[in-house]
Parts: sequence; structure tokens; C-alpha cells
Amino acid sequence: MQQYYPTLQQFEQDGYAVVNEIFSEDEVAAIIAIIDQADHSSPVFRKTSELFAIRQFLKELPAVGSYIFTEKLTNVIRSLFGEVYFAVKSIYFDKPGQSNWFVAWHQDLTISVADKAEVAGFGPWTVKQNQFAVQPPLEILQQNFTIRIHLDDTNKDNGALRVVPGSHKKGIYRPETIDWSIETEVTCEVQRGGIMFMRPLLLHASNRTANNARRRVVHIEFSKTALPQPLQWSEVLPA
Repeated sequence: MQQYYPTLQQFEQDGYAVVNEIFSEDEVAAIIAIIDQADHSSPVFRKTSELFAIRQFLKELPAVGSYIFTEKLTNVIRSLFGEVYFAVKSIYFDKPGQSNWFVAWHQDLTISVADKAEVAGFGPWTVKQNQFAVQPPLEILQQNFTIRIHLDDTNKDNGALRVVPGSHKKGIYRPETIDWSIETEVTCEVQRGGIMFMRPLLLHASNRTANNARRRVVHIEFSKTALPQPLQWSEVLPA
């Protein structure tokens, strides 16, 4: 059976797309093995009963890069977006089966940068685990995209993302103003080894786990924009 790939037109219309069977079982197992063998005492590692996360994932675990940026993944990225994009942020998170962690409706409105600098159009600022984040001009968020690599089967019962298709085209869209009489909610189920593409401005949320099943995801953000000096992306890696 020929594998399904979304067109750029479909992606731009909906703001998201799911593509399964991007990573083989061996590739998924290799990624998990590198994570399990890492030194979890690093300050960018966050571990609680509800969530385990690694910020600057590709920087912290450079050995994982060759298993992430496979020929199959890079071909899918380039078929949709061309060759001008580069990775600017990466996070790994592990939502245990017993977790009550949930995420309310939101857009991803900030980018991660190396240091704080006052530049027109950038702000407000936040700091999380010594990582600077800032809200950039809207056009940067409109051009960026994210991929979410799923290391476990993810469905409505273990926190699959819920999205509002097309909401990325409405600029800053506050959750409290969502008009559910005109909007539709879609649950994005993804198989182990599959990926989800999304625009940062797409409204999304996730529920608590209800089936005691684990959910591990690698989240990587991409941009094609050089930031105005002296701002610099916190991570810059080729796609």
C-alpha cells in the first residue's frame, strides 16, 4: 500500500497533518535506548511523578540525531517545506501511564533563544530552567512548524493532541474566546513511529491519561528565519 503524505496545501488549510510509519521499530528502540542511558542529573532534565522532560534534547543527547533525522523524515520535511528550514528547539517528554498531567487549550507563542536582548517586536520574556523564551513578531510564528515524533501509540485515551483545524490562520486566538458553535475539535491519533506536523499558532490541548498507557514524544520546532542581532536561536541544527 502506498504511504499517505499530505500536500502543503492540505497542511496550510488545517494547520496540522499526521503521517505514520516514518520510523522503523528498530529506530524507535534506538532513540529510546539513548534516552534511557542518558545522565538524568542534568539541569535540563525534569522528572516528576507526572512528567519526565528533556529540554534542548538534541543538544543534550547528540547521539540521537542520526536516528531522528533519517532519510525518510528529511525527505518528508523537504517535500512539504523545501530545504531552507532548520531545527531551533527540541524537547523530549514522557507522560507516564499513571499521570494526571493535562494541557489546556493554547497556542505556542514563544521561541527559545540563547540570551535575553531588548529588540523591537520581541516580548514579553520568560525564563524556564535557565532557558530564555520570548514572543516574536507574528510572521515568525506563522512561518515556523513543529514535528512531534511519537515513540508510543497515542490515542484519545492517553493524551493524544486535540486541535482546532484552521485556528492557526486567526493570529493570536485566546482560548477563552473560542466559539465552539463555529469551531471543530479533532483528536490526532498517531501510531508508534509516526509523526505529527503542526503550526505553532494551531490551538491544541491534551487530556489526562485514562488507559494507563505511556506516551513518549520528541517535539522539534523548525524555522527559516535568521533572528535580528543580537538575538540567537538556542538550538540551530540542519533539518
